[in-house]
Amino acid sequence: MRETPRSHGGIVTAPHHLAAQAGRDILAVGGTAVEATIAMAATLAVVYPHMTGLGGDGFWLIGRPGQAPRAIDASGCAVAAARLETYAGHAEIPQRGVLAANTVAGTVGGWQKALEISRDWQQPLPHAALMASAIRHATTGFAVSRSQAALTATHLPALREAPGFSGTFLLDGVPPREADRMRLPRLAATLEALARDGFDSFYRGPLAARIAQDMARIDGLVTEADLAGWQAAEVAPLSLTLRDGSRLFNLPAPTQGMASLAILGIADLLPPGGTDSFEHVHGLIEATKAAFRQRDAIIGDPQLSGDQQAPLTAAALQAAARGIDMQRAAPWPHPATPGDTIWCGAVDAAGNMTSFIQSIFFEFGSGVVLQDSGLTWQNRGSSFTLATEGLRALAPGRKPFHTLNPAMAEFPDGRRMSYGTMGGEGQPQTQAAVFSRHARGVPLQEAVTRPRWLLGRTWGDAQTTLKLEADIGDGLIAALRAAGHEVELLPAHSSTMGHAGALVLHPDGLCEGATDPRSDGAVAAL
Repeated sequence: MRETPRSHGGIVTAPHHLAAQAGRDILAVGGTAVEATIAMAATLAVVYPHMTGLGGDGFWLIGRPGQAPRAIDASGCAVAAARLETYAGHAEIPQRGVLAANTVAGTVGGWQKALEISRDWQQPLPHAALMASAIRHATTGFAVSRSQAALTATHLPALREAPGFSGTFLLDGVPPREADRMRLPRLAATLEALARDGFDSFYRGPLAARIAQDMARIDGLVTEADLAGWQAAEVAPLSLTLRDGSRLFNLPAPTQGMASLAILGIADLLPPGGTDSFEHVHGLIEATKAAFRQRDAIIGDPQLSGDQQAPLTAAALQAAARGIDMQRAAPWPHPATPGDTIWCGAVDAAGNMTSFIQSIFFEFGSGVVLQDSGLTWQNRGSSFTLATEGLRALAPGRKPFHTLNPAMAEFPDGRRMSYGTMGGEGQPQTQAAVFSRHARGVPLQEAVTRPRWLLGRTWGDAQTTLKLEADIGDGLIAALRAAGHEVELLPAHSSTMGHAGALVLHPDGLCEGATDPRSDGAVAAL
């Protein structure tokens, strides 16, 4: 098992090694954790384009020593043209193509809001410094990752006809191979515009006009007025205190952050068992079922969602825990939500910490790549329902439900933890696995590396199963099957389990980091 990387001078982790290096470079010149995170996010938009991009959404937790974390919702709203009549003849919103690109892309606005929160920390670095790595890789080229190569080939039938996709992400008309060089010059020009004109130019100004013109060329739904009318927002994070005094933080609606907290809150009240024992894993799986039922009853657009702190009260958690049979699996026919995403985090020399997640939803999002700006637009709005009523009903100005949710924790001994993962419905489950393992004394890297589980469907599945990495142990596999779980085995270190990462800052300034062997990531430290 690989040892946990450690440092006293600042640390970053990201699911691609070039992004981690970009973040470390910012820390090396005295940049803040926020600035390092923006540099990683921009670089990931280039070198991990199947997972994330400037045409997607983002969410932040930003921690200062001695202060509660601050949260940013940088998710886009449905545009003015995203009306039910636009989808006449459709039973549901298409998952790919122009009609799937029906929300504003919020992540760049989130970068701007994060800089506003951190502007008084010290003299900020110029935007050009934050974009430098991303611009360089987009201009000179980067080596296509194994996951980009595989997922391009897998999803090409659904993506090939999306405007701009084939001309951008195929090489000589065929999917790239691992290590092929790929250049994204139009995206480089957009990054240069952001470096020159500022991040707000994505929504207001010449760049916004170019994006709107790009959309108009393909009869797209997003207009210059839609971009100008949107802004990222600082929101109050959800929080939960466990019995040992550990305090957890996550994002409110439209994210499933409540479910991530509820899983750990419910499991905290169950018989603990040993780490990765039947009791531990079964308890977390059954807590997931309870938390997801609560999530789907109350979470959608923030203005329509119910009270998300209510399921996190002591009485609500106790009631949920009492409903769990520690010997038998509850039935679970549940519609799963797919998605692909990146999580990254940073700790700087002053002890500032970030937990950041950014996504275009499905691999390559809607598949639409804008002709001039080179932006791949998300399909997050495909999770709206074509209904007149409901938490997730489509209407202009509403936000779609998000699987994204970055996490933070504070331990009673003064340690602070930033953690998260990609993986749609797997995000809360992986967060629960990583946090609960580390809280029980498992070293940080080992907590991420150990075999994991996922309750839910994956692409093309007809059934909801409990997916286990095969090296999780024959005894545990047998015990879960005997309890009534419908088990499906996956290879060790399967990417289906998501790309997790974590950072821990100790009171004495020691930084620890972990990256997922299931990703192309790295930890980089000063």
